[in-house]
Amino acid sequence: MKRTVMDVMTRTVVTINDSAPFKEIVRLMDEFRVSALPVVDEGRRPIGIVSQADLLWKEEQPERRTEHHLFEGRRRRVEREKAVASVAAQLMTTPVVTIERDASVAEAARLMNEKRVKRLPVVDADGRIVGIVSRADLLQVFLRPDARIREEVVRSIIQEILSLDPSVFQVEAVEGRVRLEGTVERRSLIPMFIRLVSGVDGVVGVEDHLTWEVDDVSGGAEILTPWGIYGR
Repeated sequence: MKRTVMDVMTRTVVTINDSAPFKEIVRLMDEFRVSALPVVDEGRRPIGIVSQADLLWKEEQPERRTEHHLFEGRRRRVEREKAVASVAAQLMTTPVVTIERDASVAEAARLMNEKRVKRLPVVDADGRIVGIVSRADLLQVFLRPDARIREEVVRSIIQEILSLDPSVFQVEAVEGRVRLEGTVERRSLIPMFIRLVSGVDGVVGVEDHLTWEVDDVSGGAEILTPWGIYGR
C-alpha cells in the first residue's frame, strides 16, 4: 500500500500567529528544536511560514537595514524588510505552500522539488493544519526493510493486482533494488509489472529478467515453447 503524507508527517506542530514577536519565535524554535514555524490564522489555517533563514537577515549586514535603493530588486527589498521586522507577519514567507494529508509521499516530494521548499504544512479538507512534513520524513520510506518490500511485491502486486501465480516468479529485494525473474503469459504485461513494482514504497530500482510465452507486442505474435520461439 502506498504511503500517504499522513503516514510520515510530524503530527505535533508548533504554530504561531502573525503577531508573534521576533524573540518569541527564536525561543520556540530553540525549545522545540525546529527550523521553521507555520503561521496560522484563528481557524488554524496556514497563512505563512517563518524559517531560520528569515530570522537571520537581522544579523546580515545590520548597518544596511534601513538603506533604500531606487532600483533595488524585489528580493533585496524583501531581505531588507525582514532585517527590520519585529513580528511574524513581517517575517513570514507567503503564500505558504501546503499539501493535503491524503496526498502520496511521491506527490509531496514533487511539490517540494517544484517549489524549492524544505517542508510543507499538512492540511485537512478544510485547510486546517494537522501536521508538517519535511524532506527527512519523505526519505523514511527508503528505510523500509527489504523483506517488507518483497512481501508487498509478491502479495499485493503479483497475487492481488496481476492475479498471477507467485510460485512461478523469483523475487529478490536487496538494498531497495528488486530483481524479477519468471515467465508471464503475454509480453505486453511486463511494462505494467515493472511500473507497479517501481511504485512500491522503498523501491529504488527494478531489475527486469522476465520472459513471456506470447509476444503480443511485435508485429506477429510469437509463442515460447520448450523447443524455441515460433510465430503464430
